[in-house]
Amino acid sequence: MKGFDVSENNGYVDFEQAKAAGYDSVIVRCSYGQNGRDAMFLDNVNRAHDAGLLVGAYHYDYSTDTADALRNTQNCRAAIDEAGVMLELPVFYDMEDADGWKSRHGFDPADATALCQTFVNNIGLNCGVYASESWFNNYIDWQSLGCAVWNASWYSNPQEPCPGDGVDGICGYMWQYTDSATIAGKQLDADYIYEAE
Repeated sequence: MKGFDVSENNGYVDFEQAKAAGYDSVIVRCSYGQNGRDAMFLDNVNRAHDAGLLVGAYHYDYSTDTADALRNTQNCRAAIDEAGVMLELPVFYDMEDADGWKSRHGFDPADATALCQTFVNNIGLNCGVYASESWFNNYIDWQSLGCAVWNASWYSNPQEPCPGDGVDGICGYMWQYTDSATIAGKQLDADYIYEAE
């Protein structure tokens, strides 16, 4: 199943146009850190549903220890509960350090699995973990988490979904294969979602 992911940083996205182009799903950012909320979460979810897309959510993590991870998890759950939306796809814990915040604030990558486990154990919803292929291979013991895996491993011109050199030879539940797909006139991250065997 083809999908993509969005946040308020992408501005207005025409979900009807995305659906017409063959996309079936979208993962929408709901929150970040201990207090941050995505201002477009509710609108994005409602418009995506109106367009006939399946919807999940993600929370961008700013944790350095498990106490922080619990507060991040509580913020994520509150954002979803307050929006009052139905999510057909998992809620993902975005475990990365794209802006370098964690590395500047004492984060030890050896703690990544424990932070992810805190989210999985406390979110109370169908959930998963998002990270790059290198994080899954080097820092996150994803097999022990017992949840969906959203693997970011970008290929400039993928020939088919899930090439054999993904995370330990698999792509997980969902594979983000690019950050530059043209969807509804915007450059967005694009994904494939796989059914469980």
